[in-house]
Amino acid sequence: MTESVIQLPTAGEPVFDTFDRICRRGPVVPIELPGNVSAWIAVSYQAVSEILAGDGTVFSKNARNCPALHDGTIPAEWLLRAFTDIDHMLNSDGADHRRLRKTIGQAFSPGRVAALEPRIRRIVTELIDAIPDPTAEVDLVAELTMPFPVRVICELFGVPVSDQRQFRRWAATIMSHLSTGDEIQAAMGAMIGYLTELLDSKRRHPGDDLTSALLQANADNGLTDHELVDMLWLVIMAGHETTVHLLGNAVVTLCTHSEQLAKARAQDRWADVVEEMLRFRSPVGNLFNRYALRDVTITGVDIPAGAIVGWYGGVGRDPDHYPSADVFDIDHNCRDQLAFGRGPHFCLGAPLARLEARTALSALFNRFPSLRLACDPTEIPYSPQFITCGPLTLPVLLDSTA
Repeated sequence: MTESVIQLPTAGEPVFDTFDRICRRGPVVPIELPGNVSAWIAVSYQAVSEILAGDGTVFSKNARNCPALHDGTIPAEWLLRAFTDIDHMLNSDGADHRRLRKTIGQAFSPGRVAALEPRIRRIVTELIDAIPDPTAEVDLVAELTMPFPVRVICELFGVPVSDQRQFRRWAATIMSHLSTGDEIQAAMGAMIGYLTELLDSKRRHPGDDLTSALLQANADNGLTDHELVDMLWLVIMAGHETTVHLLGNAVVTLCTHSEQLAKARAQDRWADVVEEMLRFRSPVGNLFNRYALRDVTITGVDIPAGAIVGWYGGVGRDPDHYPSADVFDIDHNCRDQLAFGRGPHFCLGAPLARLEARTALSALFNRFPSLRLACDPTEIPYSPQFITCGPLTLPVLLDSTA
């Protein structure tokens, strides 16, 4: 009897449970994306490594190489076209990708990220100080894990505080598979329009922000305004949604692994906490925008030319690669984990994500050493989308007397 193709997401099933079912099917599995769109997903460490090694030669990131997106097989109103059709760095290959990445790499340098640490510490301290009643039950998503990355990325770009809540609403609409195609396109249009005006403003009045630095770096690279705006959109979207969920997943995991939390606090091991979290419970689900340039075999599985191919960010739980894969232990060696990818499309924001996460977790658990979940962990609702995933709400008690 032939097994049915797994829908991603599957209605009524937590998305992490759906990924677990997919992983039990094999290293590379056919799936169905929203809108009855056929795709493949790699879930083993070996399969993901082979796919990433084929970037630009065996697999393309450019939707022009997916016939189904152009021959009517996938309708023009498909809601995920907000990700496949936009002409930004993650949807390009080869020389075009290198041209785009050079500009943002010059502006978004490791030195610039390192210099952000005092500002990041200030932001997280202000948010913790602003918690209205630490003795009462607190939703950490609303009070910290959501506003913190949004403020960081918006300050980085020079977006005024008054506009930051709107940014989060746009991002939430775009990322949710529950949004309609029209809602996603409207949010995309509004965000692109805002970023176009921001670029114009920073060109006239440059400041100490990434938008101004991007314009300066582009002086010798010749990117169009359209390309610059798409790049701003990409960094904003990638730069906060995943961090929101990384922090939420980390709090749940630490609260349910008290010995590991105690070790992290006693030894100041927050960088190790972040690395193990990226392996143990990646906030990234399915990165689905690759297209097979030819018929290819990955870990013994045949994938036809033109197929949509994704990979699971939770590959760090592959038991064939990681001993004790389902055990959360900050002493694990995670140096080869793939949470940020590998190769030409390695996540440019990895240093910022790591800095934000270790800063926020250290500040939170050192300020509130008695922090604990206010409900059974099985009662925590998780986001239904499959591109990123983490708690929608996170009720905790901060004070031991609460």
